[in-house]
Amino acid sequence: QVQLVESGGGLVQAGGSLKLSCAVSGRIFSINDVAWYRQAPGKQRELVAAVNSGGTTNYADSVKGRFTISRDSAKKTEYLQMNSLKPEDTAVYYCNVAYKLGIFSRVTDSWGQGTQVTVSS
Repeated sequence: QVQLVESGGGLVQAGGSLKLSCAVSGRIFSINDVAWYRQAPGKQRELVAAVNSGGTTNYADSVKGRFTISRDSAKKTEYLQMNSLKPEDTAVYYCNVAYKLGIFSRVTDSWGQGTQVTVSS
């Protein structure tokens, strides 16, 4: 069974940095796209950053220049480096990984359990 385990959230002052990790456990054939989402209280979940298997990245306008998504295929781990954090970045952050279990399998995806990021002013 494939599981995603997130870590790295916490409380930080405005202007500070945090690095989130998302480790994929379980036997998979390949990882396709990886993304980070966030959901603030009373708001819909929104895409923060994504990177596809070719390395092309996509960022929400609100985080461009401050956040960096990366992946370590050997470790089956994805990261979100967050710099210059603002109070409006406060949310629960979720990783989403699209993968194949076998060479002929369809692409499916899983979600991490979420990690709280709180930025104080």
